[in-house]
Amino acid sequence: MRNKHTRRAYFRAVDRFCRWLEDHRVDRLHDVEPTMIAFYIEEMQDGYSKASIKQHLAAIRMLFDYFVTGGLMRNNPALSVKGPRLTIVKGKTPVLQPQDARHLLDSITTDTIGGLRDKALISLMLYTFARIGAVVSMNVDDVYQNGRRLWVRLQEKNGRQHEMPLNHHAEEAMIAYLDGGNLWGQKSTPLFRSLDRRRNLSETRMQSEYARWMIKRRSRAAGLGDNICNHTMRATGITAYMMAGGTLEKAQQMAAHASSKTTNLYNRANDSVTLDEVERILI
Repeated sequence: MRNKHTRRAYFRAVDRFCRWLEDHRVDRLHDVEPTMIAFYIEEMQDGYSKASIKQHLAAIRMLFDYFVTGGLMRNNPALSVKGPRLTIVKGKTPVLQPQDARHLLDSITTDTIGGLRDKALISLMLYTFARIGAVVSMNVDDVYQNGRRLWVRLQEKNGRQHEMPLNHHAEEAMIAYLDGGNLWGQKSTPLFRSLDRRRNLSETRMQSEYARWMIKRRSRAAGLGDNICNHTMRATGITAYMMAGGTLEKAQQMAAHASSKTTNLYNRANDSVTLDEVERILI
């Protein structure tokens, strides 16, 4: 399992299941039966969402798959257990309107290296639809010139390498950051870095969680509230692209999604139509 976030979530799910087994005096995983797992899943419905329950069941199935493929067990008792039905047609990630996203970028002062870094990072996510994990894992040489424009190289999920040109707004922000940090030519070193005590760039790679704090701080300063997260930039970029007449097929390609259904979860273009209609109610 390459994704560390999924690995961490599955570990928590397996740990909870094992503690539940201990509470019910089941000492060996060999003694686990499908009816036990079904009862465990049924108990979870009181305090967990359907998505969490399905994730827990997937983790349990993977656990027993490991024992079956390793020759420790003959059958996987979790295969016959069904989780709750869950249909997601629209994601829950908060999305900014294009004018609010523009206001967020314009509100970041660029008279410090921290401001240059933050504007370049947020611009990169907005205009490339990149995950924050792919952005903070970039090195300086993952920004390169192809013809007259700058391109970026991103390592997306499942080891997929994704390359695309930068929008001119993102390109301007990236050039300003690379110039301000004297980063040109520093190949194989982190592109986005944390700041030291003197508020200068350090040699340490910026972490996803730190980026989330930064985005929330910038969002509050711009008067956009505290509900914004890393994924907001991805969803906002896709929504703005679709509102401007972009196609779902190209949005999927730009976001490096395996399925267009995943891309469509980020598309909130129809939400703006609903807002416009609501504003017609003159009372």
